[in-house]
Amino acid sequence: ALADLIPLSAWFAELEPAAARYGDVVAHAAEVARNLLNDQREIAVLHGDLHHGNVLDFGTRGWLAIDPKRLLGERGFDFANIFRNPDLEIAKSPGRLARQATVIAETAQLDRTGLLRWVLAYAGLSAAWILNDGDGATLDLTVAEIAAAEIARG
Repeated sequence: ALADLIPLSAWFAELEPAAARYGDVVAHAAEVARNLLNDQREIAVLHGDLHHGNVLDFGTRGWLAIDPKRLLGERGFDFANIFRNPDLEIAKSPGRLARQATVIAETAQLDRTGLLRWVLAYAGLSAAWILNDGDGATLDLTVAEIAAAEIARG
């Protein structure tokens, strides 16, 4: 039921306090997230953790997405996590994020800049979770910075 779904605004709850604590790109991500969350379009049921490790071939059952987070929000959000996977070396490959954004936006019929804004917001949120756990968030901070630079490039 829709009542069992978590709205993206609740999913992003830890980002604002983290922005005040960590500043820099996390604060930028929080600002972008705030704007996105206040102006959501194409609201849909979202997986919430869509990436290469959560889409598996189940043979006769076909390809299935596992480990859904049961979110509700703008459909463009569901593509954001893909950009920070599978690892830092691939994520920071020159031009990769820009090319990936173009392919995903065209294939999913999304606004490319809007997609990049979700990438920045989600990478900031993921960094906040990791930093709050006392761990290093190099991957997420790097993806956020690359996404922000790509947005600025237009």
